[in-house]
Amino acid sequence: MYTGLEIDSVMKAFGDRPILTDIYLKCCKGDIIALFGRNGTGKSTLLNIIFGTLKGDRSFIRIDGKVMNGPAFRSGLIAYLPQHHLLPSHLKISQVVDLCIAPEDRKRFLADKILIRLRTSRICEISTGEQRYLEIKATLFSRAPYILLDEPFSGVSPVVAEQIRELMTESAKEHGIILTDHNFREVHKIANRLTLLDQCYLKEIKQIEELIPYGYYQP
Repeated sequence: MYTGLEIDSVMKAFGDRPILTDIYLKCCKGDIIALFGRNGTGKSTLLNIIFGTLKGDRSFIRIDGKVMNGPAFRSGLIAYLPQHHLLPSHLKISQVVDLCIAPEDRKRFLADKILIRLRTSRICEISTGEQRYLEIKATLFSRAPYILLDEPFSGVSPVVAEQIRELMTESAKEHGIILTDHNFREVHKIANRLTLLDQCYLKEIKQIEELIPYGYYQP
């Protein structure tokens, strides 16, 4: 039963510097939630706390009714793609697919205009944008019902960005997605909810004009 990914009472400080204060967020199947905020406001920190690779000073995380008493990634209910590249450079794309994608999904995974021509290439032989596209698509094909993406549009061309948007829209039929990105133009086209981290707090954005002072949107 999909009741949602719920994050509550998240607090985190680094030394005397508070980063996150009483953060609450709920993501349900079908959501594409954009998490905006200036550099250093704690967007990646929050994603790492949700995933479980960073411990919050205080946090409460529940996934589909199950309270996470340990790192959430151990539950298999959440997938996360950080900003940095993850794939070993010596692997061929076909090997990545064999390792990361369920057998029944592999043919569908490779059936797109970007990957079909790259399947025999090694990771070190493709562009940074193509590698990012591969990583994003592999994450979106996860069986975990909830997906976290950190800066998915960073360093990709407009053509690849369009493909990524299509992937996310299709994936959201089966997943709940939370993503951070500075590329408002691309994110706004697909997100059904906008949030902003500012001065340690997370708030829901009801009108895009609220983002003008932060440089994301110009009327």
